[in-house]
Amino acid sequence: MGRLRTAAAAALLLAACTAGERPPAPAPATTPAEGPGWRRLAPVPSQRTEVAAAAVGRRIWVLGGYGSDGATLATAEVYDTAAGTWSRGPDLPVAVNHAMAATLDGVLYVAGGNDRDGPSDQVARLDGGGWRPLARLPQGRSAGGLVALEGRLYLVGGVVDGGLAADTQVYDPASDRWSSAPGLPTPREHLGAAATGGRVYVVGGRVRGVGHNLATAEAFDPATGRWARLADLPTPRGGLAATATAGGQVVAVGGEAAATFEEAEAFDPASGRWRSLPPLPTPRHGLGVVAVGDVVYVLAGGPQPGLHTSSANEAIDLG
Repeated sequence: MGRLRTAAAAALLLAACTAGERPPAPAPATTPAEGPGWRRLAPVPSQRTEVAAAAVGRRIWVLGGYGSDGATLATAEVYDTAAGTWSRGPDLPVAVNHAMAATLDGVLYVAGGNDRDGPSDQVARLDGGGWRPLARLPQGRSAGGLVALEGRLYLVGGVVDGGLAADTQVYDPASDRWSSAPGLPTPREHLGAAATGGRVYVVGGRVRGVGHNLATAEAFDPATGRWARLADLPTPRGGLAATATAGGQVVAVGGEAAATFEEAEAFDPASGRWRSLPPLPTPRHGLGVVAVGDVVYVLAGGPQPGLHTSSANEAIDLG
């Protein structure tokens, strides 16, 4: 399949990350939740931002991104949450920033991102000791969300050549094929995505070129093929990331506007309500947010708006 990519798309996305945005709209008053706070853990070996991240068992993979010199990386580093140590994984097939990663049935997948030509259509899975190429995306995509749900991968939102992605792409590993599903009712990029309880959740994000953050939260039910609007994210923000805990909470962390966000907020699908969590010790955007059980890990990312990098690794137990 042909690739619809341009260097201009990459330049526009980098500009959006480095120029900053309007200050966020005032957030509703919230009270930090009681309970255990954040722990500082062994730092990520490579300082970077705009990474992809996902867990395979107890091990979290941090993939690609921008290095401190602005170079796009193929680096894969692996954090063992039980041992508290880092190791090096096989480099990605192509250096990418703003890529998307997820784990399906114990297998790690990475899709899209920006390579040197713009939004990439490449997809790969970790197979043994290396990466195996898979069916390419119909169109290159970056800065969206990739989640695993009931035997399939769902790629939501993000940037494609010409603007914001209009559809959701669904990957079937049995046939190695992508198919189209209804896109976000509110198209956006630099969003948070997670899957739990049979639904795909997309929270926050921003509209490319408009320069404002969104509080929008929406959920997709593959059984009906329909999206539903949820209670807004309390703090409008783009550049955040999200995950789902074993207990079914959808947790949104970080982001950027005129400054980076320390906010961490959790959504309970049963009650339809958000609650505030203790502030992130190292506010940042372009970060990896991954749950292992009920522990949420926040890795790398930019501590200031634009092209800045961090090696921070912090976690909070929500069990």
